Amino acid sequence: MKMNVQTLMLPISIERTEKPPLKLSTPVITGGTGEAARKTMNEAIKREETSLMSTQGYPSPDVQEMDGTFEVKTNQRGVLSLSLLNYVFTGGAHGNTIQKSLTFDADTGRSYKLKDLFKKGADYEKKLNALIEAQIKARKLPLLSSYPGIAADQDYYIADKALVIYFQLYDLVPYAWGFPYFPISVYAIQDIIDEDGPLGAMMY
Repeated sequence: MKMNVQTLMLPISIERTEKPPLKLSTPVITGGTGEAARKTMNEAIKREETSLMSTQGYPSPDVQEMDGTFEVKTNQRGVLSLSLLNYVFTGGAHGNTIQKSLTFDADTGRSYKLKDLFKKGADYEKKLNALIEAQIKARKLPLLSSYPGIAADQDYYIADKALVIYFQLYDLVPYAWGFPYFPISVYAIQDIIDEDGPLGAMMY
């Protein structure tokens, strides 16, 4: 079923929670699509936010500061792609941030894993790994160990006409380099993209 590329941007409000040491800014979809789709997306966002907090050790007396924020990467053509970021400080030289992203069909509320963006049977891993390895070489990134390849549940988001693959802090490069992002143009992978999915909507 083809995505409705005419869907307008979804209105998003911010729900703020301040209970020291916790400070959260949670995105809440308030309209632009049906009630069931809104509910599905908002519940998925809340689940991911709660999971990030738990992974970072909340609640715990060790947590001196926890800050949850978000960034909207795409909100157009029936696609909503956003990143949730959770920063925690428990002492030491610096805190730690985890980033997780969610990509939705705005009309149905369906969320997409990386594999769902491609045609069934397409060897998307091989193609993406080759493109990422070329970027690592061109950008001379100081890898902590050899490039492991993308995982089955690889982190990604969609930003305009690009698929952005990224890795967590320490997974690929030293902390000082931050999150390593690898933007891949939809046109570089258009032969394997599911045209009825989120990346297909970005091609036109």
